[in-house]
Amino acid sequence: MPLNNEQLLDIYYDMVKIRKFEEEVESYKEKGHIQGWIHLSIGQEAANAGVVKALRPSDYKFPDHRGHGESLMCGTDAKLIMAEIFGKATGINRGRGGSMHINDIAVRNMGFNGIQGSTLVTALGTAFASQYKGKDDVSVVFMGDGTLGEGACHESMNLAATWKLPLIYILINNMYAISTRYDLAHPQKQLATWADGYGVPNEIVDGNDVELVYEATQRAADRARRGDGPTLLELMSYRWQGTFDKAEDSKWRPKEEQDAWKDQCPIRRLKDKLLNRSICAEKIAAIEDKVSAEIEDAVKFSVESPDPEPEEALEHVYAGREVER
Repeated sequence: MPLNNEQLLDIYYDMVKIRKFEEEVESYKEKGHIQGWIHLSIGQEAANAGVVKALRPSDYKFPDHRGHGESLMCGTDAKLIMAEIFGKATGINRGRGGSMHINDIAVRNMGFNGIQGSTLVTALGTAFASQYKGKDDVSVVFMGDGTLGEGACHESMNLAATWKLPLIYILINNMYAISTRYDLAHPQKQLATWADGYGVPNEIVDGNDVELVYEATQRAADRARRGDGPTLLELMSYRWQGTFDKAEDSKWRPKEEQDAWKDQCPIRRLKDKLLNRSICAEKIAAIEDKVSAEIEDAVKFSVESPDPEPEEALEHVYAGREVER
């Protein structure tokens, strides 16, 4: 079902929020406030927002390592996610997860970890649980084009297809796995066709058009809820930053290529669409101002939050006996 004007304004807010959040994370990383690696999704906002917006709150979401935007979309307070990235005690995971290990089970953000492809296997568990319990909750797992080379992808899709599990594979093809362009690592011209070998329906979607992403995700979710099994969506997009920082990709990504993709900015495309639908510029500007204030507040909260106490380092390493099994 196409998005109406109010829904488009709502998702514009989400996309601007993701962009502003990521820009601030990058800025504070450069200032030395954030330790370790960060993986930003600037340029992929339509792929992040369009997918999660098409889901229900009860659906299971598995972000990938470039998953700040997906985590924001699941419903966790931006302050808690920002504080987590800053490594602060007030973070959603008390500063123990950092940039790449954000989860919030209350909103069914099942999190990621440092093992590429592992969540494609983990997602089989939640998908099977939905099927076994007679629930129509869908599991959605994000991955990049580089992850497709992992053996776990084959194992996951084989089992999901065989058992017709309610699982959606979101392959955000941003063209590069670190420094390797996807067509130098895979024989397929379009990676979505990789699913044909498992009898899994697949679509190639303009990942910078949030309406197309939303509609494709809805189709895949409807199919999964009917009991017809998994779908793979290949969302064609592009990350503007390097794998780890803003400058590094100038070594191997042609400037002309980067400029061409920036001309397809998903936020600008949606903004133009809103203006063409006679949505007043003042309403759009108000959304942008609101986002700026919220992200500024999240940064202030994070900078001023305390670090975890060293004595607490071993807490939460193992679940206590009181945890429900």
